[in-house]
Amino acid sequence: MSIVRPETARRPAFRSRALMAALALIASAGAAQSPEEARAYRLGAKDLVEIQVVEEPSLNLERRISDRGTLILPLIGELPVGGMSTIEAAAAIKQRLEESYLQRATATVRVIEFRSRPISVIGSVRRPGTLELSGRWNLLDALTDAGGLLDGHGDEVHILRRAENGLSDSLTISLTDLLDRADPTVNIPIFSNDVIRVTEAAPLTVYLMGEVGATGAMEFGIRQQPTLLTAIARAGGLSERASQKITVKRLQDDGTRYEIRVNYKRLLSGRQPDLPLEDGDLVVVKESFL
Repeated sequence: MSIVRPETARRPAFRSRALMAALALIASAGAAQSPEEARAYRLGAKDLVEIQVVEEPSLNLERRISDRGTLILPLIGELPVGGMSTIEAAAAIKQRLEESYLQRATATVRVIEFRSRPISVIGSVRRPGTLELSGRWNLLDALTDAGGLLDGHGDEVHILRRAENGLSDSLTISLTDLLDRADPTVNIPIFSNDVIRVTEAAPLTVYLMGEVGATGAMEFGIRQQPTLLTAIARAGGLSERASQKITVKRLQDDGTRYEIRVNYKRLLSGRQPDLPLEDGDLVVVKESFL
């Protein structure tokens, strides 16, 4: 078997934009809310928040927002916070305290569990549907809570992210990088309203042309690993005029084309190992001139 390289060919480039976006997002994935998150997220029913007031330790507590969007707090009573950011809620607590109890108050509010705005996980997972965020999640947390992946899953996860201003963005993550390589940079934070879709595995397709029984596209199932002998057999074998020298043309991910040359007689006799085929391979069997 011989390999002939390189000949440049057109091929889609890597989708590295998603990984670059993931690196930017992962930088904001610390334990505490960033100022941007605090301003962007709007509190809602069932969110669990942590409240701290420097001047009044009795108000250092956790409370879940009611279905009406209110918090019931000592010294303050019922306080509407639904639709507020955590910064606005802290300002409302400060104002209420300074109006009735303290000369000066320093209050902070932090979301511990996001319950008012769930995420959606769809596609090739065991339990597709809506999930409620609990604390700070990453992509692995979301996939685990959806029951894990189905056997026929593909290699990509698409994440659609919508911001409060109506703008949206999409990320594409490789499951090979996430699960097999355990790359932490692609285990990105997950936020409320994210839609996560796990792709299904596409069947592998190879193409045969020249002196074989049946030319054209040939599909193999997602769990099959086709080889050159398998493909030739399924195509009905070689014709009587076929050359014993077979060429497999393959595209690399960097866009270069190379050829793998195989001697069919040596392949049949076992003196040359059978060649595993990859998606998009072109098998060319020319006519013998002897």
